[in-house]
Amino acid sequence: MFQCTVEYPDSTEKDQIMEVTSQPAAFEPRDFHSGLMSCCDDMGVCCCGFFCLACLGCSIASDMNECCCCGLGMPIRSVYRTKYNIPGSMCNDWMVAYCCLGCAACQMKRDINIRKSNGTLKP
Repeated sequence: MFQCTVEYPDSTEKDQIMEVTSQPAAFEPRDFHSGLMSCCDDMGVCCCGFFCLACLGCSIASDMNECCCCGLGMPIRSVYRTKYNIPGSMCNDWMVAYCCLGCAACQMKRDINIRKSNGTLKP
């Protein structure tokens, strides 16, 4: 613990204890492991995204310990980017999810699979 002394206007000293906690180790800023249009990198994920996007969404939500009802839109992409320190903005997340939801979902699932294989996926 860190102890600090504060002077008050009436010139009496009072000790206050301030707790200092360390932040958890953050991830280095890094882009997604694969591009938005790199669907052929993992054909299994690509087929799942094409034929059953809702199933892929539930799989992503499950991997992130979120409710399957969270959907695949901008919020879950923003949460994922924030969790892994992936550069971007909420506006960009919205545009990607709105214009190319299937590609965005496949990109997230490929990234999750890569993080699982190298042991950096946070629960």
